[in-house]
Amino acid sequence: MSEWKIICRVDDIPVLGARRVTRTKGMDVAVFRNDQDEVFAVLDRCPHKGGPLSQGIVFGTSVACPLHNWNIDLKDGCVREPDVGCTQKFSVKVEDGSVHLMPEELATLALEFVPPTAGPKTVQPA
Repeated sequence: MSEWKIICRVDDIPVLGARRVTRTKGMDVAVFRNDQDEVFAVLDRCPHKGGPLSQGIVFGTSVACPLHNWNIDLKDGCVREPDVGCTQKFSVKVEDGSVHLMPEELATLALEFVPPTAGPKTVQPA
């Protein structure tokens, strides 16, 4: 039987906004709340150019990537036509006003993507 981990309260997620869940490995997970208080979780990475979905605009059950306006369906993580691609979806449960994610998924899914780093690349002397 899978166990769930409390991440936050639903009210901690702004309506039509997101919160990020930091993982020890891999990129953050973005947890979204729409105007119907539905909660969704996907990898905080657009499949197009890696844009931070947590900074996108939520509408209905979708989020628009802030970089190039690709629309990602939050129910399955897939991009809406005419574009193609998907980002990793994570299981979510809301119970008594608390948002829960599965620790097993957080520890194992989409670890191949690493968070971007800002600033110039450090060059090691020869």
